[in-house]
Amino acid sequence: MFANSKKVTTFAPEIEREILDKKDGPFVYRLGRKIFILERGVRFPHGLQFKRIKKPKNRLVEMANHKSSLKRIRQEKTRRLHNRYYGKTMRNAVRKLRATTDKDEAVAMFPGVTKMLDKLAKRNIIHKNKANNLKSKLAVHINKLA
Repeated sequence: MFANSKKVTTFAPEIEREILDKKDGPFVYRLGRKIFILERGVRFPHGLQFKRIKKPKNRLVEMANHKSSLKRIRQEKTRRLHNRYYGKTMRNAVRKLRATTDKDEAVAMFPGVTKMLDKLAKRNIIHKNKANNLKSKLAVHINKLA
């Protein structure tokens, strides 16, 4: 049981979970015998579980049962960071192209942006239809420029 916790009944009345009343800290709750500690606003894949251990910095440790699941968690974290970086780079390039008012400059930027969109669609970071829709809208935008 947690020091300053309150009991909250979930959709199933027989299952109660305890939620820690901390506004700035991580979201902690207990569901049956499992303790979940999640950072605020973060969703972990596959119900990733953490437990708190008594160490100087109060670190969080993964409670995976198999080596393969630990490796999968590490791989997903790396992939997610990689995909987020390239997705954000693509969105910034599209935003920069849309903000351009000079037609010659926009025409010069367009092949680089389309190349980036096609690469991300090929690697499944964004959907291929989304890439095609963005390319189409950018082409329309460039044609409207005077």
